[in-house]
Amino acid sequence: MLFVVIEHYRQGDAVPVYRRFRERGRMMPAGVEYRGSWVTEDLAHCYQVMECERRENLDAWIAGWKDLVDFEVVPVLTSAQAQERIAPRL
Repeated sequence: MLFVVIEHYRQGDAVPVYRRFRERGRMMPAGVEYRGSWVTEDLAHCYQVMECERRENLDAWIAGWKDLVDFEVVPVLTSAQAQERIAPRL
């Protein structure tokens, strides 16, 4: 499954997040794959695409960052998957 993960850095402060990343890396549990990310120009939010079979694996990753970041997680489909799902209704 693919997820868009929207990170809201606490108090809009990216410094603690990037400091931890520098010290510990992404801290990804087995079964979670990072696909890419984009950060807002004000450095207050990050949009990531993550892939994993089970949402619980993603929650394990979130647990390691939740003291610095508030998360929104949105399950998403690729465009090809969406087209396949909608095709019978066309």
